[in-house]
Amino acid sequence: MIIKLPDGSIKEYEEKKSVYDITKDISEGLARVALGALVNGEIKGMKEIVDQDADFKVLKFEDKEGKQIFWHTSSHIMAYAISRLYPDAKFAIGPAIDNGFYYDIDLDHKLTQEDIPAILKEMKNIVKEGYEVEHIHMPRQEAIDFFKEKKQDYKLELIEELEDEEISIYKIGDYYDLCKGPHLDNVKKVKAIELLSIAGAYWRGDEKNKMLQRIYGISFEKKKLLDEYLERLEEAEKRDHRKLGKELDLFTMHEEGPGFPFFHPNGMILRNQLLNWWRDVLNERGYGEILTPIVLNEELWHKSGHWDHYKENMYFTKIDDADYAIKPMNCPGSTIVYSSSPKSYRDLPLRLSEFGQVHRHELSGALHGLFRVRTFTQDDAHVFCLPSQVEEEVFKIIELADYLYSTFGFKYTVELSTRPDDFMGDIETWNQAEEALKKALEDKGMEYTINEGDGAFYGPKIDYHLEDAIGRTWQCGTIQLDFQMPENFDLTYIDENGQKARPVMLHRALFGSIERFMGILIEHFAGKFPLWLSPVQIEIIPVSEKFIDYAKDLQKKFKDAGFRVNLDDRAEKVGYKIRQAQLKKINYMLVVGQQEVDSNKLVVRARDGEEIKDVSVEDFIEKLNKEVKEKTIK
Repeated sequence: MIIKLPDGSIKEYEEKKSVYDITKDISEGLARVALGALVNGEIKGMKEIVDQDADFKVLKFEDKEGKQIFWHTSSHIMAYAISRLYPDAKFAIGPAIDNGFYYDIDLDHKLTQEDIPAILKEMKNIVKEGYEVEHIHMPRQEAIDFFKEKKQDYKLELIEELEDEEISIYKIGDYYDLCKGPHLDNVKKVKAIELLSIAGAYWRGDEKNKMLQRIYGISFEKKKLLDEYLERLEEAEKRDHRKLGKELDLFTMHEEGPGFPFFHPNGMILRNQLLNWWRDVLNERGYGEILTPIVLNEELWHKSGHWDHYKENMYFTKIDDADYAIKPMNCPGSTIVYSSSPKSYRDLPLRLSEFGQVHRHELSGALHGLFRVRTFTQDDAHVFCLPSQVEEEVFKIIELADYLYSTFGFKYTVELSTRPDDFMGDIETWNQAEEALKKALEDKGMEYTINEGDGAFYGPKIDYHLEDAIGRTWQCGTIQLDFQMPENFDLTYIDENGQKARPVMLHRALFGSIERFMGILIEHFAGKFPLWLSPVQIEIIPVSEKFIDYAKDLQKKFKDAGFRVNLDDRAEKVGYKIRQAQLKKINYMLVVGQQEVDSNKLVVRARDGEEIKDVSVEDFIEKLNKEVKEKTIK
């Protein structure tokens, strides 16, 4: 048996070995900290057996897959604790997620934050008791009888869907759970735990099913890591775009339109600054802007493939007794614009951009501020090109994405998302599309990871994940390569030989959703926007009523220079007005009194507390113009 390690070195064994044995053979120190291994791309626990040639990567907590093992085990510890405290609890599912774990529970007792300390204490008791995590394979009927006796209805439902004759079960102490694993070999590794929140969740995400109680948690190998995480969580709460959106008067959400944001004047300034800038960027790069209808005939969505692959997320209506759909995506409208006139190979590439409003049905439990809404505007673009132009056009979009994200100070990583199970078209065409994107990324020298099976139903895609100011990542932009829609809509061009040929279609949305990107920006900057984006850039604060006329003259000068400036002429104390301007996160405050009138100079107070004295209006305007032009971040 040949085991290949990530550094290219080889280990050879004459018989099968456990993950632990192989890891210990590499290094005893490594075996002490290892949580499992990636064996031929599959996550395995330390006790699991390797019995064939394999690529072998040891997993520690810092690895994404290592965290998955750690947090999955933690969810079982939590379920065990709950079963001790509430013997009648019925357990649904308890997976690891990106930031911790949760378990869905059916329990008559309504859990509140007051119940959390007792559950947490019991979890810590279980860890102290130091149970081995045992993997059991139980015959199917025996497993059914076992969970029936324990009245675990949700586990029975899950078993019914399995075709396996042997059922995978994990045991901690006297707690048994239906699970394929993998898990830690012992609960003692879970040194630091915190339970974060309680929420409601429908069984299997279906609002027709029973509402369960979901407890979210997080765990680490060391208390220091937990403390750092909780500090980041506290910082994230301060940056919550829903809270800041209301405080800065950017947007609100209302029951009259659940999942449909209401933008206020300040929010529209932020939105329009983004869109107007981006329009200019796209215009410079050869895009033509289009606008297509929000409501289109249902037949169009059958042709595009959305009916078969996406209809559960769509809204429908009738017009003159005919069936129509409210668009969930902009691409079919773009194909209609393309086909409205004959095209020659000389016309390609054709780059069409659209700030298109789309509507998608999201479950009420999934709605979350601007991050998950039922209507949003995509900065969509569709590039129709010759097959020979694909790589160059992907290059240009990659460069455009880099320009966009670097403007706001985002670092990013890239994924290549491949063919999903529910795909449209033939596998050969999909392979061709995936290879084209892979080649473009490699020729561009970009590092990327493969996200198996997460492509769009009509084509593979490059996905961008942004890292914000406090280290969180956000899935944002996408570049998709599509051979299917040109086929479905019979799009053609006349090639250099005078023959009809099929164009290739590239979809790209780099903001992704304008609304979601705004939410990310609010949290990234904690509401302290760069000057060019700020709804109010300057606050003028007269120290008393007699300086209001001078303050108005100043306001006019700044407005005439193109800046968004507010005059606070309320009969309030100066200190109060300054604090209010700071809470509104206004970039600059100008306090105006007798000294400013006499000297015709300004004292400029920045929102971070920095103060510049004796600045002329002209010099300050020059400084502001430079800051706006350079999109300075501070």
